[in-house]
Amino acid sequence: MYVKGVLELRRVGIDIGGTFTDLVAFDDETGELKSLKVLTTPREPWKGFMEALRQLGWELDSVEVVIHASTLGTNLFLGQVGLEPPPAVLITNKGFRDILEIGRQNRPELYNLFFQRPRPLIPRSRRLTVAGRIGPRGEELEPLDEDAVRRIAREWCSRTKVFVVAFLHSYANPSHEKHAKQIIEEECPGALVVASHEVDPQPKEYERTSTTVVNALLKPVLSSYLSRVAGELRSAGFKGRLLVMQSSGGVAGVEQAVERPAAFIESGPAAGAVAVAYFSRLMGIEYAIGFDMGGTTAKASSIVGGEPLVVPEYEVGGRVHMGRLLRGSGYPVRYPYIDIAEVSAGGGTIAWVDAGGALRVGPMSAGADPGPACYGRGGREPTVTDAQLVLGRLPEELAGGRIRLRRDLAEEAIGRLADRLGMETVEAAASIIRIANTVMSRALRLVTIERGYDPRFFALYAYGGAGPLHAVELADELGAKEVVIPPLPGVFSALGLLVTDYRHDFHMAVMRRTDKLAEEELEKVFAEMAEKALAMLRGEGVPEDRVQLVRRLDMRYQGQAYELSIPYRGSLREAVEEFHQMHRERYGFSLPDAPVVVVNARLTAYGIVAKPRLPRAEPKPYRPEPAGRRRVYFDEAGWTETPIYRRAGLRPGAEIEGPAVIESDDSTVLVPPGHYARVDEFYTIRIERL
Repeated sequence: MYVKGVLELRRVGIDIGGTFTDLVAFDDETGELKSLKVLTTPREPWKGFMEALRQLGWELDSVEVVIHASTLGTNLFLGQVGLEPPPAVLITNKGFRDILEIGRQNRPELYNLFFQRPRPLIPRSRRLTVAGRIGPRGEELEPLDEDAVRRIAREWCSRTKVFVVAFLHSYANPSHEKHAKQIIEEECPGALVVASHEVDPQPKEYERTSTTVVNALLKPVLSSYLSRVAGELRSAGFKGRLLVMQSSGGVAGVEQAVERPAAFIESGPAAGAVAVAYFSRLMGIEYAIGFDMGGTTAKASSIVGGEPLVVPEYEVGGRVHMGRLLRGSGYPVRYPYIDIAEVSAGGGTIAWVDAGGALRVGPMSAGADPGPACYGRGGREPTVTDAQLVLGRLPEELAGGRIRLRRDLAEEAIGRLADRLGMETVEAAASIIRIANTVMSRALRLVTIERGYDPRFFALYAYGGAGPLHAVELADELGAKEVVIPPLPGVFSALGLLVTDYRHDFHMAVMRRTDKLAEEELEKVFAEMAEKALAMLRGEGVPEDRVQLVRRLDMRYQGQAYELSIPYRGSLREAVEEFHQMHRERYGFSLPDAPVVVVNARLTAYGIVAKPRLPRAEPKPYRPEPAGRRRVYFDEAGWTETPIYRRAGLRPGAEIEGPAVIESDDSTVLVPPGHYARVDEFYTIRIERL
């Protein structure tokens, strides 16, 4: 059913990755689903974006919506796409000039004597202080020094157009921040002034200041980038709406993305996790692991009860060690993010020999340019893709024939590495795959075992251009019950954009003990947030009957430093009981007689979109005929004459016993010996051990 403003007849999802830009387009009227891949243009990403639309072949004035996701938020922030963050000035309370430098006391690497924290985003020379103080209950302890704010604005107006205002306890009383912002705007017309109470109105001044600074630095950069994309679209005849994927797992309009740009940082991986959640609900699978292996990195996420696990905070630019983000190595941002573990292992990851003569894989990547040696674009370093080609697991064409792979160049690159290791070329290629799998298995363990989940109850959804090649070996190592290869795995994150709902997150500080807090007070807080949420969704064309509001409370025992997020259904007593239970499950104990504090009230507003009618058919068991055969190398069996199947020719009910290779334009599925694959009613390939 078509609902105006919620389901668009023609929609396009575009996901810009480190190596490829993926596109999926759906026409609801005809049921046509199209997909394609083009090489990413890292320094000017909008060029790859527009090239993908050009190759789609649709007149853009017939497209109602384009939904955009990428990992570019981090790259924009780090200045890796031809745009640099602007210089900014931070104005804060006296005595808190070094808040960004001091941060927290946790050491990311306890025994690393040479570890250095990241440099503050705003240097000390541009961190300025003024007198004035608000107390934790919102009381004014010292008046704001308005003259000092005015002097700073006048002095710095000619040198910067970005000001950040972050005062203590502004979540409880934002009057000082509002007044300071007003003064700066009067003295420096046209300046961007970002106040912390607008961005992150909750306690903990370091995290609030960091979140505000990241937003302030990203805002002009992301605004410029999205304006460029929107301009290119308009020039090509597009008259619809441009939406942006958020790291929380929902889409929003460009205006909201620009207001809270830090929520856009890891939007590409989030789209893949949303797609896994959608298919797991469709297929009745309660526990799933999303495994996304692209050209540069591999990422993992967990789906529990049909929903991705979400964390309330992320660190931009943080270092990753063994799949784990090292806390304290980046810049904290307090927005909801889908919980994703990441390792530097993709199709373009480079294999090398260290000083001790040991084979290593990653973290360096050949990227899109020059790419793996087999691309024939000047790359000489051996990569994971080169190893798969040498082992016969990849065809000699990718992306529907648009990318030709040269086996001779792959063998040369792997051969040079093998000579240094004193082994045969094939042995070196197999070793590269084994090491890459070991690296990637860490990410899978991180989102299951280290989160308290038994992976034996999980299905492993493999996607990304390289994911289906490695999935079965990884599932065997992890002990996952089955592997699921969804439709269009090579562009699956882009497909996820077409099934993603609108989402907006709001929170307000409460900071009250539950025995001194009335439910009526909470209802007023939620009503205020709901009013903002409904207005925002109305502006995006979402009717009220398509809106869902989810309410939660951040709760902790009095004296604790961190909170648990608890669903709120209107009863504070029930929320407290649920908090005790969750604390017991998470930490092994609870304190039923201890005072409980409500720190924040949170509201998530969803605008539910109608989902595309994806192909579905009743499975009728049959054994398909292979399209051909070739020699493929497997660790235990060695070189094996292996049947090759075209995925496009497999109907629901197809049954294939390994060894086998299943090829499609966007990915290749490897079914090793001792495994069995079948195509189900949703055209997904499900692989289990025999």
